Amino acid sequence: MPKIARFAALLAGVVIVGAALWWWLDRRQSPTELRLYGNVDLRQVELPFNGSERVAAVLAQEGDHVAQGQLLARLDTSRLAPQVAKAEADLAAQMQAVDRLHHGNRPEEIAQARANVDSAVADADNARAQFARLRALSDSSSGRAVSRQDMDSGKAALDTAEARLAVNRKALALELAGPRKEDIAQGEAQLRADQAQLALVQQQFKDADLLAPLNAVVRSRIVEPGEIASPQKSAFTLAITDPKWVRVYVAETDLGSVHEGKSADVTVDAFHGRGFSGWVGFISSVAEFTPKSVETTELRSSLVYEVRVFVRDPGDELRLGMPATVHLTLHDGNGSVPATARGSRPKPGDT
Repeated sequence: MPKIARFAALLAGVVIVGAALWWWLDRRQSPTELRLYGNVDLRQVELPFNGSERVAAVLAQEGDHVAQGQLLARLDTSRLAPQVAKAEADLAAQMQAVDRLHHGNRPEEIAQARANVDSAVADADNARAQFARLRALSDSSSGRAVSRQDMDSGKAALDTAEARLAVNRKALALELAGPRKEDIAQGEAQLRADQAQLALVQQQFKDADLLAPLNAVVRSRIVEPGEIASPQKSAFTLAITDPKWVRVYVAETDLGSVHEGKSADVTVDAFHGRGFSGWVGFISSVAEFTPKSVETTELRSSLVYEVRVFVRDPGDELRLGMPATVHLTLHDGNGSVPATARGSRPKPGDT
């Protein structure tokens, strides 16, 4: 019995040691973390003026943190200000012209036209009476009392008076009818054109101020006071500080462990012992060859998928191109993806 007991104890010890060895080897063969290597990347903005004019002032330097809407530089507006004033005057004049068309003729103008008609009626009546007397005298004397010239002059005076009467009556009718609808439409169209011209020169005047389109850091100051700005020439290069990401490449065999929204931890050599929290934000749908600048444990010629891991960097410590290591947890203690990785994708502004 002692021999059997010793043999059983020895066998149990072997089983325990074997199980422990198998568990240790299984842990060694099943890593719980995926490490990816890449570089810090961020977006940049080439910011030009929207007009061609001489630069009057530059208010930002390289390295300045600028906020959205902050004034960075200004153009000379000595030629733009008179254009704005002229456009405003043209618009005011056209507005008065359109108002006059809509209001029609004044009562005094209509009264004046009526008076002109009355005067023309009196002149026509007088000319008709004069011609009638000349004709009667000529008829009674068989043409000897009145010369042919006097008869022609009387007839011409009558015709002139009647024509003037017709003209004044037409003028009165126009005064009563008021402006034509086509004239009103033309005036309103010209008014809209003047409004558009004023808006254009006002926008050009506004564009003389170069504003930061978003929160960023000035990387390059390219223009100086006195230079001629142009829409084709950048005045500043801005680096967007949020969001930042690390561009890494994942082999096809590891792609099943990575998905959008999965949490990640990013470390860089410049900050030993520190990590930056992040998440997987983009996974390319197209395979490509690994860039030569990326260090991986696989062959450089193997096909991989580009992945962008967004990083929270409230202190703006990560720099463009900085080598970085991304740590992705593959499984938790139950062999499933952690809840932090299964959640919805965080936003860049979340804390």
